[in-house]
Formats: sequence, structure tokens, C-alpha cells
Amino acid sequence: MKLKKYLIFMFAPFITSCGYNTMVTLDEGISSQWAQVENAYQRRADLIPNLVNTVKGYADFEKETLTQVIEARSKATSVNINPGNLTPEAINQFQNAQAGLSSALSRLMVVVERYPELKANQNFLELQAQLEGTENRISVERRKFNEATRQYNTYIRKFPKNIVAGIFGFDKKTYFEAEEKAKEVPKVEF
Repeated sequence: MKLKKYLIFMFAPFITSCGYNTMVTLDEGISSQWAQVENAYQRRADLIPNLVNTVKGYADFEKETLTQVIEARSKATSVNINPGNLTPEAINQFQNAQAGLSSALSRLMVVVERYPELKANQNFLELQAQLEGTENRISVERRKFNEATRQYNTYIRKFPKNIVAGIFGFDKKTYFEAEEKAKEVPKVEF
């Protein structure tokens, strides 16, 4: 360990001129952007209890659908990822939990279509608008995360930066990728 510190001290001018500090800055940018992604998903999770309570007011509403939404929210909020552990597996686990919540919310919105009085409820309309805005925020934050990841990955892979990155353990980061369902062409029937 002392040898490593000595080498770092001796080669500090070389290390800083070879982009070490920039690598740290870009890596921190990814961590910061990941926090924004989680923030957007948390906003969605925070809106769901209000949505469920508004929908519960309609006595004959399908309780199974509400239960699925509540369970999916619980599962999605239980998956937490440390920015230092943005492995493909961890991001995939996070995406799967969020996809389950998205699916449950979609089913809820389909069921809502059968209740015109609920669709006309002002609280429901406001919550629905907030959810739509939040979904847009999620999309924007995921795009920004991928852009920060691209900048970092590009930087650490260029020569001679790749040598410094290898020495100090700056590894390639994982992107958010489209879900498998998104790759399927939707069927439109008239």
C-alpha cells in the first residue's frame, strides 16, 4: 500500500496530465445523474399512494388491480443501487422492478377506462397528469444518465487514458437499455 502511495506521489504530474482528475469528475457525474434517475422514479412511487387512495373511493373498483399496483410499488422501491455498483446485473434488476410497476400502472389505467365518474374526478385527473409528467422526467433523466455514461466510457477508452483508467480501476459503466418489450413492433388492428 505504501508503494502505491509513493508511486502516486511521484507520478502525480503525469497522472493529472493523463486525465485522472477528469476520470474522477466524469465518474462523479455518472453517480450524480444516477441519483437524478432514482429521484424521478421516487417521484413516481410517491404519487402512487395518492392515486390508489383516489381510486379506492370507487367501491366497486377492482381490488386485485389496486393490490397489484401496491405490491409492484413496494418491490420497485425496495431495489436500491449504490452508484458505485452500477453493474449490468444491478441495473437490470432495477429496470425489472420498475417495469413491473409500469405494467401494474398500465393495467390500472386500462381498468379506469370502465369508470367514467372516476375519469372525471379532478383529483384523479391531476394525479394522472402528474404521472405523465413524471414518466417524461424519467425518460429525460435516463437519457442524461446514458449521455454521462457515454462521455465517461469514451474518455476512459481513449489512448493513453485507457492505461491510466486500467491502473486506477476506472471500469466501463453500463447504460440503461430499452426493455425487450420495447423492441417488439406493436400490432395495430382496426
